[in-house]
Amino acid sequence: MTRKPTIADLANATGLGAATVDRVLNARPNVSARARQRVTEAAQQLGYPLPRHLEDGLRDTRPDLSLGFVLHKKSQHFYQRFAQQIEAACAARPDARITCSIRFSVSQSPEDFVREIRTLADRCQAIAATGVNHASLTNLSAELAARHIPLFSLLNDFTGATGRGYFGLDNLKAGRTAGWMMATRLQRPARVAVFVGGTRWHGQAMRETGFRSYLREYAPAIHVLDTAINLETRQLTYEATLDLLTRVPDLDGLYVAGGGMEGAIAALREMRPSDKVTLIVNELTPESQRGLSDRYVTMVIATPLDQLCSALLDRMTGAILRPDEPGRGASGLDQQIYLPESF
Repeated sequence: MTRKPTIADLANATGLGAATVDRVLNARPNVSARARQRVTEAAQQLGYPLPRHLEDGLRDTRPDLSLGFVLHKKSQHFYQRFAQQIEAACAARPDARITCSIRFSVSQSPEDFVREIRTLADRCQAIAATGVNHASLTNLSAELAARHIPLFSLLNDFTGATGRGYFGLDNLKAGRTAGWMMATRLQRPARVAVFVGGTRWHGQAMRETGFRSYLREYAPAIHVLDTAINLETRQLTYEATLDLLTRVPDLDGLYVAGGGMEGAIAALREMRPSDKVTLIVNELTPESQRGLSDRYVTMVIATPLDQLCSALLDRMTGAILRPDEPGRGASGLDQQIYLPESF
Protein backbone atom coordinates (compact mmCIF):
# COMPACT_ATOMS: atom_id res chain seq x y z
CA MET A 1 0.00 0.00 0.00
CA THR A 2 1.39 3.41 -1.00
CA ARG A 3 2.01 5.61 2.01
CA LYS A 4 0.03 8.84 2.01
CA PRO A 5 2.20 11.98 2.08
CA THR A 6 2.29 13.90 5.35
CA ILE A 7 2.98 17.45 6.49
CA ALA A 8 6.51 16.30 7.31
CA ASP A 9 6.92 15.23 3.67
CA LEU A 10 5.75 18.65 2.51
CA ALA A 11 8.16 20.32 4.90
CA ASN A 12 11.07 18.25 3.57
CA ALA A 13 10.10 18.93 -0.04
CA THR A 14 9.74 22.68 0.43
CA GLY A 15 12.53 23.32 2.91
CA LEU A 16 10.02 25.01 5.18
CA GLY A 17 9.27 24.19 8.79
CA ALA A 18 6.34 21.93 9.59
CA ALA A 19 4.69 24.79 11.48
CA THR A 20 4.87 27.03 8.39
CA VAL A 21 3.42 24.28 6.20
CA ASP A 22 0.60 23.82 8.70
CA ARG A 23 -0.14 27.58 8.61
CA VAL A 24 -0.31 27.47 4.80
CA LEU A 25 -2.61 24.44 4.76
CA ASN A 26 -4.94 25.95 7.34
CA ALA A 27 -4.96 29.49 5.87
CA ARG A 28 -3.52 31.09 8.98
CA PRO A 29 -2.02 34.63 8.87
CA ASN A 30 1.63 35.71 8.53
CA VAL A 31 2.43 33.39 5.63
CA SER A 32 4.22 34.72 2.57
CA ALA A 33 2.91 34.25 -0.95
CA ARG A 34 6.13 32.40 -1.81
CA ALA A 35 5.54 29.89 0.99
CA ARG A 36 2.00 29.26 -0.25
CA GLN A 37 3.31 28.67 -3.74
CA ARG A 38 6.00 26.23 -2.58
CA VAL A 39 3.58 24.22 -0.46
CA THR A 40 1.02 24.12 -3.29
CA GLU A 41 3.60 22.91 -5.82
CA ALA A 42 4.98 20.28 -3.44
CA ALA A 43 1.48 19.02 -2.59
CA GLN A 44 0.70 18.59 -6.27
CA GLN A 45 3.95 16.68 -6.87
CA LEU A 46 3.54 14.42 -3.84
CA GLY A 47 -0.17 13.83 -4.21
CA TYR A 48 -1.06 15.56 -0.93
CA PRO A 49 -4.74 16.61 -1.08
CA LEU A 50 -4.96 20.37 -1.38
CA PRO A 51 -7.42 22.22 0.88
CA ARG A 52 -10.06 24.25 -0.91
CA HIS A 53 -8.39 27.63 -0.43
CA LEU A 54 -5.17 26.40 -2.12
CA GLU A 55 -7.12 24.79 -4.95
CA ASP A 56 -8.87 28.11 -5.47
CA GLY A 57 -5.47 29.78 -5.40
CA LEU A 58 -4.42 27.77 -8.44
CA ARG A 59 -7.13 29.58 -10.39
CA ASP A 60 -6.63 32.91 -8.61
CA THR A 61 -5.14 35.54 -10.90
CA ARG A 62 -5.08 38.30 -8.31
CA PRO A 63 -1.64 39.91 -7.75
CA ASP A 64 0.32 39.01 -4.64
CA LEU A 65 1.02 42.02 -2.42
CA SER A 66 3.09 42.27 0.74
CA LEU A 67 1.94 44.91 3.23
CA GLY A 68 3.57 45.85 6.52
CA PHE A 69 2.12 47.42 9.65
CA VAL A 70 3.77 48.79 12.80
CA LEU A 71 1.73 49.32 15.95
CA HIS A 72 2.74 49.71 19.58
CA LYS A 73 1.44 48.70 23.01
CA LYS A 74 1.13 45.05 22.05
CA SER A 75 -0.42 44.10 25.39
CA GLN A 76 -3.27 46.62 25.17
CA HIS A 77 -6.73 45.60 24.03
CA PHE A 78 -7.12 48.48 21.57
CA TYR A 79 -3.97 47.59 19.63
CA GLN A 80 -4.77 43.89 19.71
CA ARG A 81 -8.14 44.68 18.16
CA PHE A 82 -6.43 47.02 15.68
CA ALA A 83 -4.18 44.15 14.55
CA GLN A 84 -7.19 41.85 14.18
CA GLN A 85 -9.01 44.42 12.07
CA ILE A 86 -5.95 44.85 9.84
CA GLU A 87 -5.75 41.08 9.28
CA ALA A 88 -9.46 40.88 8.52
CA ALA A 89 -9.27 43.78 6.03
CA CYS A 90 -6.28 42.18 4.28
CA ALA A 91 -8.06 38.82 4.03
CA ALA A 92 -11.20 40.46 2.63
CA ARG A 93 -9.51 42.30 -0.26
CA PRO A 94 -11.10 41.22 -3.55
CA ASP A 95 -8.39 42.65 -5.81
CA ALA A 96 -5.20 41.13 -4.35
CA ARG A 97 -3.79 38.26 -2.31
CA ILE A 98 -2.17 40.06 0.58
CA THR A 99 0.58 38.86 2.84
CA CYS A 100 0.16 40.86 6.03
CA SER A 101 3.13 41.46 8.36
CA ILE A 102 2.36 43.16 11.68
CA ARG A 103 5.10 44.23 14.08
CA PHE A 104 4.90 46.03 17.42
CA SER A 105 7.34 48.69 18.59
CA VAL A 106 8.71 47.77 22.01
CA SER A 107 8.50 51.39 23.16
CA GLN A 108 7.41 54.83 22.02
CA SER A 109 10.93 56.02 21.26
CA PRO A 110 11.53 57.22 17.68
CA GLU A 111 14.40 54.75 17.30
CA ASP A 112 12.17 51.76 17.99
CA PHE A 113 9.56 52.87 15.46
CA VAL A 114 12.30 53.48 12.88
CA ARG A 115 13.79 50.02 13.47
CA GLU A 116 10.46 48.22 13.01
CA ILE A 117 9.58 50.19 9.87
CA ARG A 118 13.01 49.52 8.36
CA THR A 119 12.62 45.80 9.05
CA LEU A 120 9.36 45.75 7.11
CA ALA A 121 10.76 47.90 4.30
CA ASP A 122 13.10 45.05 3.35
CA ARG A 123 10.17 42.80 2.40
CA CYS A 124 7.00 44.89 2.03
CA GLN A 125 5.70 46.97 -0.85
CA ALA A 126 3.82 49.45 1.35
CA ILE A 127 3.81 50.19 5.08
CA ALA A 128 1.41 51.80 7.55
CA ALA A 129 2.55 52.66 11.06
CA THR A 130 1.86 54.47 14.28
CA GLY A 131 4.71 56.72 15.34
CA VAL A 132 5.75 59.87 17.16
CA ASN A 133 6.61 63.15 15.50
CA HIS A 134 10.40 63.18 15.21
CA ALA A 135 12.95 64.11 12.55
CA SER A 136 14.18 60.51 12.30
CA LEU A 137 10.74 59.32 11.23
CA THR A 138 10.21 62.23 8.87
CA ASN A 139 13.57 61.47 7.26
CA LEU A 140 12.71 57.79 7.02
CA SER A 141 9.48 58.67 5.24
CA ALA A 142 11.45 60.65 2.66
CA GLU A 143 13.93 57.77 2.29
CA LEU A 144 11.16 55.25 1.67
CA ALA A 145 9.46 57.59 -0.79
CA ALA A 146 12.72 57.69 -2.78
CA ARG A 147 12.65 53.86 -2.78
CA HIS A 148 9.02 53.91 -3.95
CA ILE A 149 7.77 52.31 -0.74
CA PRO A 150 4.64 54.21 0.35
CA LEU A 151 4.45 54.97 4.08
CA PHE A 152 1.11 55.82 5.71
CA SER A 153 0.69 57.21 9.23
CA LEU A 154 -1.89 55.79 11.64
CA LEU A 155 -3.65 57.69 14.45
CA ASN A 156 -0.90 60.34 14.54
CA ASP A 157 0.31 62.13 11.39
CA PHE A 158 4.10 61.80 11.64
CA THR A 159 5.31 61.29 8.07
CA GLY A 160 5.46 64.88 6.83
CA ALA A 161 5.04 65.89 3.20
CA THR A 162 6.59 62.67 1.83
CA GLY A 163 4.08 60.37 3.53
CA ARG A 164 1.23 58.94 1.51
CA GLY A 165 -1.60 59.78 3.88
CA TYR A 166 -2.94 59.90 7.43
CA PHE A 167 -5.61 57.54 8.76
CA GLY A 168 -7.20 58.36 12.08
CA LEU A 169 -9.56 60.80 13.72
CA ASP A 170 -9.71 64.53 13.08
CA ASN A 171 -7.94 65.18 16.37
CA LEU A 172 -8.86 68.86 16.63
CA LYS A 173 -12.52 67.91 16.29
CA ALA A 174 -12.11 65.14 18.88
CA GLY A 175 -10.67 67.66 21.36
CA ARG A 176 -13.48 70.12 20.74
CA THR A 177 -16.01 67.33 21.23
CA ALA A 178 -14.40 66.59 24.60
CA GLY A 179 -14.62 70.29 25.44
CA TRP A 180 -18.29 70.37 24.47
CA MET A 181 -19.08 67.43 26.74
CA MET A 182 -17.12 68.95 29.63
CA ALA A 183 -18.95 72.28 29.29
CA THR A 184 -22.35 70.64 28.79
CA ARG A 185 -21.92 68.39 31.80
CA LEU A 186 -20.60 71.03 34.21
CA GLN A 187 -22.40 74.25 33.16
CA ARG A 188 -20.76 76.24 35.97
CA PRO A 189 -17.38 77.62 37.02
CA ALA A 190 -15.11 74.61 37.45
CA ARG A 191 -11.54 73.32 37.42
CA VAL A 192 -10.57 70.62 34.97
CA ALA A 193 -7.35 68.94 33.87
CA VAL A 194 -5.99 67.37 30.70
CA PHE A 195 -3.40 64.59 30.28
CA VAL A 196 -1.38 64.00 27.10
CA GLY A 197 1.05 61.19 26.43
CA GLY A 198 4.02 63.38 25.61
CA THR A 199 5.32 66.26 23.57
CA ARG A 200 5.90 64.25 20.37
CA TRP A 201 2.32 63.19 19.68
CA HIS A 202 0.97 65.80 17.27
CA GLY A 203 -2.49 64.23 17.35
CA GLN A 204 -2.74 64.59 21.12
CA ALA A 205 -1.48 68.16 20.94
CA MET A 206 -4.32 68.88 18.50
CA ARG A 207 -6.82 67.24 20.87
CA GLU A 208 -5.58 69.42 23.72
CA THR A 209 -5.80 72.49 21.49
CA GLY A 210 -9.35 71.65 20.49
CA PHE A 211 -10.35 71.00 24.10
CA ARG A 212 -8.92 74.27 25.38
CA SER A 213 -10.17 76.34 22.46
CA TYR A 214 -13.76 75.13 22.87
CA LEU A 215 -13.80 75.88 26.58
CA ARG A 216 -12.16 79.26 26.04
CA GLU A 217 -14.81 80.15 23.47
CA TYR A 218 -17.97 78.71 25.01
CA ALA A 219 -17.26 78.07 28.71
CA PRO A 220 -14.68 80.62 29.89
CA ALA A 221 -15.64 80.04 33.53
CA ILE A 222 -14.14 76.56 33.31
CA HIS A 223 -10.46 76.81 34.21
CA VAL A 224 -8.13 74.26 32.58
CA LEU A 225 -5.09 73.44 34.71
CA ASP A 226 -1.60 73.06 33.29
CA THR A 227 -1.34 70.05 31.01
CA ALA A 228 0.21 66.93 32.59
CA ILE A 229 2.33 64.32 30.79
CA ASN A 230 1.40 60.69 31.50
CA LEU A 231 3.60 58.91 28.88
CA GLU A 232 0.47 56.94 27.96
CA THR A 233 1.13 54.42 30.72
CA ARG A 234 -1.48 53.02 33.08
CA GLN A 235 0.71 53.24 36.20
CA LEU A 236 1.92 56.81 35.66
CA THR A 237 -1.61 57.94 34.85
CA TYR A 238 -2.87 56.27 38.02
CA GLU A 239 -0.22 57.99 40.15
CA ALA A 240 -0.70 61.35 38.42
CA THR A 241 -4.47 61.18 38.91
CA LEU A 242 -4.10 60.33 42.62
CA ASP A 243 -1.73 63.28 43.01
CA LEU A 244 -4.07 65.57 41.08
CA LEU A 245 -7.09 64.61 43.20
CA THR A 246 -5.06 65.22 46.36
CA ARG A 247 -3.73 68.61 45.24
CA VAL A 248 -7.01 69.76 43.70
CA PRO A 249 -9.74 68.30 45.93
CA ASP A 250 -12.42 70.26 44.05
CA LEU A 251 -11.39 68.90 40.63
CA ASP A 252 -14.49 68.71 38.45
CA GLY A 253 -13.24 67.10 35.25
CA LEU A 254 -10.39 65.25 33.53
CA TYR A 255 -9.74 64.67 29.84
CA VAL A 256 -7.20 61.93 29.03
CA ALA A 257 -6.29 62.92 25.48
CA GLY A 258 -4.06 59.90 24.83
CA GLY A 259 -3.46 56.49 26.36
CA GLY A 260 -3.31 55.41 29.97
CA MET A 261 -6.95 56.06 30.80
CA GLU A 262 -7.13 52.77 32.75
CA GLY A 263 -5.01 54.38 35.45
CA ALA A 264 -7.30 57.40 35.69
CA ILE A 265 -10.36 55.17 36.04
CA ALA A 266 -8.67 53.13 38.79
CA ALA A 267 -7.66 56.26 40.72
CA LEU A 268 -11.15 57.73 40.55
CA ARG A 269 -12.62 54.48 41.84
CA GLU A 270 -10.38 54.79 44.89
CA MET A 271 -10.75 58.51 45.56
CA ARG A 272 -14.18 59.66 44.39
CA PRO A 273 -17.78 58.44 44.12
CA SER A 274 -19.02 57.67 40.63
CA ASP A 275 -20.31 60.66 38.64
CA LYS A 276 -18.35 63.05 40.86
CA VAL A 277 -15.63 63.86 38.29
CA THR A 278 -16.41 64.18 34.58
CA LEU A 279 -13.91 61.83 32.91
CA ILE A 280 -13.52 61.79 29.12
CA VAL A 281 -11.24 59.19 27.51
CA ASN A 282 -10.35 57.75 24.12
CA GLU A 283 -11.07 54.30 22.64
CA LEU A 284 -13.60 51.74 23.70
CA THR A 285 -11.98 48.87 25.61
CA PRO A 286 -13.29 46.52 28.29
CA GLU A 287 -11.95 48.95 30.94
CA SER A 288 -13.54 52.07 29.44
CA GLN A 289 -16.82 50.24 28.81
CA ARG A 290 -16.95 49.15 32.46
CA GLY A 291 -16.17 52.73 33.44
CA LEU A 292 -19.14 53.92 31.39
CA SER A 293 -21.40 51.28 32.88
CA ASP A 294 -20.65 52.29 36.48
CA ARG A 295 -20.43 56.00 35.55
CA TYR A 296 -16.82 56.67 36.37
CA VAL A 297 -16.40 57.50 32.67
CA THR A 298 -18.67 60.15 31.15
CA MET A 299 -17.78 59.76 27.47
CA VAL A 300 -15.53 57.68 25.22
CA ILE A 301 -14.34 59.08 21.89
CA ALA A 302 -13.43 56.09 19.73
CA THR A 303 -11.76 55.38 16.40
CA PRO A 304 -13.88 53.29 13.97
CA LEU A 305 -11.19 50.69 13.30
CA ASP A 306 -13.19 48.74 10.72
CA GLN A 307 -13.69 51.86 8.61
CA LEU A 308 -10.08 52.92 9.10
CA CYS A 309 -8.69 49.56 7.97
CA SER A 310 -10.98 49.33 4.96
CA ALA A 311 -10.03 52.83 3.78
CA LEU A 312 -6.37 52.18 4.53
CA LEU A 313 -6.29 48.97 2.47
CA ASP A 314 -7.91 50.82 -0.43
CA ARG A 315 -5.09 53.37 -0.38
CA MET A 316 -2.26 50.91 0.24
CA THR A 317 -3.25 48.54 -2.54
CA GLY A 318 -3.96 51.48 -4.83
CA ALA A 319 -0.48 52.92 -4.18
CA ILE A 320 1.03 49.64 -5.43
CA LEU A 321 -1.35 48.64 -8.20
CA ARG A 322 -2.04 52.18 -9.45
CA PRO A 323 1.11 54.16 -8.62
CA ASP A 324 0.16 57.07 -10.89
CA GLU A 325 -2.78 58.02 -8.68
CA PRO A 326 -2.38 61.18 -6.54
CA GLY A 327 0.06 60.49 -3.76
CA ARG A 328 -0.97 62.13 -0.51
CA GLY A 329 -4.21 62.90 1.23
CA ALA A 330 -5.65 62.92 4.71
CA SER A 331 -8.38 60.59 5.89
CA GLY A 332 -9.95 62.11 8.99
CA LEU A 333 -12.55 59.59 10.15
CA ASP A 334 -15.76 60.44 11.96
CA GLN A 335 -15.40 59.71 15.65
CA GLN A 336 -17.62 57.23 17.46
CA ILE A 337 -19.17 58.51 20.69
CA TYR A 338 -20.08 56.21 23.58
CA LEU A 339 -22.01 57.33 26.67
CA PRO A 340 -23.15 55.50 29.81
CA GLU A 341 -26.51 54.73 28.14
CA SER A 342 -24.88 53.30 25.01
CA PHE A 343 -24.94 49.76 26.41
